[in-house]
Amino acid sequence: MGAYRVRAALVSLVVAALGSGCAAEGPPEAPRPARPAAEKEARQGAQAQKQDARKAREAAGGPAHREKVAQSQKARAAAAKKWGLEQTPLAAPPPPTVKPRITTRKGFEVEGGEGLPPVFTTVPTKEKIVFLTIDDGAEKDPELLRMMSDLRIPYSAFLSDYVINDDYGYFEKMRDSGVALHNHTLKHPYLPGLSYVEQKREICGQQDKLEKRYGSRPRLMRPPYGNYNKDTLRAAKKCGIAAVPLWASEAFPDRMEWREWDRDLHPGDIILTHFRGKEEWAGSMPDVIRRVMRTITAKGYAVARLEDYV
Repeated sequence: MGAYRVRAALVSLVVAALGSGCAAEGPPEAPRPARPAAEKEARQGAQAQKQDARKAREAAGGPAHREKVAQSQKARAAAAKKWGLEQTPLAAPPPPTVKPRITTRKGFEVEGGEGLPPVFTTVPTKEKIVFLTIDDGAEKDPELLRMMSDLRIPYSAFLSDYVINDDYGYFEKMRDSGVALHNHTLKHPYLPGLSYVEQKREICGQQDKLEKRYGSRPRLMRPPYGNYNKDTLRAAKKCGIAAVPLWASEAFPDRMEWREWDRDLHPGDIILTHFRGKEEWAGSMPDVIRRVMRTITAKGYAVARLEDYV
């Protein structure tokens, strides 16, 4: 009986061990499918793009960039005193490596306007920057060119042919200094009062004029008075316009006017003023710039280049 019990116990141990081993092993693992080469290359490409963007940001904010900004600010400080500004205009941060997505501002839509150029007053950004734009082109003050060049303030011009055609050369100098020249129609009409064909003639006609005189067709168009309808945007798109920037505030020699209820600047706001002189306003073009720059700088904002963001 003793020997029998020993043999029975040994058999039980062997069976338990075999059962335990089978349970632990389980079914064979299914082989993992190999990643396609295209997926691997796409993943590597995305990683490379991220690394390139990071390097670009680091270079933009690195020692060389900071030294360049410091030297530029020294020159700006001297120019600020020369042009009667109490504060030196602030330096804008490096432009983004990828431009923000621009959409139509809520309340500025047109029915059935999907796929048409967006209409906006503010560029999406968290940076304390604003954008300066000047419309029409009637006043051609050489002091404005000197002042903006000395102060190194970027701005964009939206031009109508009927007021610039007596001196295209003035705006050629502006273009050569780095200012982007954009579309403000041929004759500055109230566009919603025109047919689609008439609006297209106004917008495309000015595209043709600007291309002939200055070498490129603008991507931005501002409708006169800020008025537009669906036909305006349809015509603008047909003429090669990608976006329609309006404005959040307007500068005059003696005041600022505001679109927003809080009467203040916000990151990415577009500021409008006009090419006007003492015959029409209580001041000159340099007076306008002094007014707007005092406001911008006092509120802690810098002026950035619109075309770097749109």
